[in-house]
Amino acid sequence: MDILVILFLVTGLFFFLGGAVGIIRMPDFYSRLHPAGKLDTLGIFAMVTGLAIYNLHHFSFDALLLSAKMFLIVFFVFLSSPTATHSIVDAGMRAGLRHWTKKKRKG
Repeated sequence: MDILVILFLVTGLFFFLGGAVGIIRMPDFYSRLHPAGKLDTLGIFAMVTGLAIYNLHHFSFDALLLSAKMFLIVFFVFLSSPTATHSIVDAGMRAGLRHWTKKKRKG
């Protein structure tokens, strides 16, 4: 069981790290939202899954209830993250923020 918890936590760390690198490396506002929305959502899913499994190590009704609450948090993040990303993109479009275009080389 501990190996499974470690696997989920390392997977979540990998997704969070990938999201951070993607935010830094992407060229514009709109493309930065993709790793922020996708990889952070997957990271929180993996991390909370690992923590919920770890919490069930000593099985009781209270531990089961706490793990269910953890998964409800993940569920609400899964619902709110795409909505928030869409709202941020819409705000950028309304503010007149242009998409990134690759500049041609001279010469």
